[in-house]
Amino acid sequence: MSATLSQFLPLILIIAVFYFLLIRPQQKHKKERNAMLSALKKGDKIITIGGLHGTITDLTEDRVTLKVNDNSRLVFERSAVNSVVNAEDGNEEKEEKKES
Repeated sequence: MSATLSQFLPLILIIAVFYFLLIRPQQKHKKERNAMLSALKKGDKIITIGGLHGTITDLTEDRVTLKVNDNSRLVFERSAVNSVVNAEDGNEEKEEKKES
């Protein structure tokens, strides 16, 4: 009985390491991303996966319309949003540039 357990112990340890180092963090990241995408609202400043910066002007369940400048509005899939840029973060960056 113990010989069988000692043969499977390395396999069990490898599976446990894979779970805690690869699978679990990936699931956590996916959950955070889905929460971010569902929390999008009009007026949020975002960055797309392609690096485009814009402000959300319209939202549907699948698509996001971004105002890039005064004349341009672009439509993206909601999944193309990489991150939300808070207005406070942008103000802090401007203040740091002024101080330099």
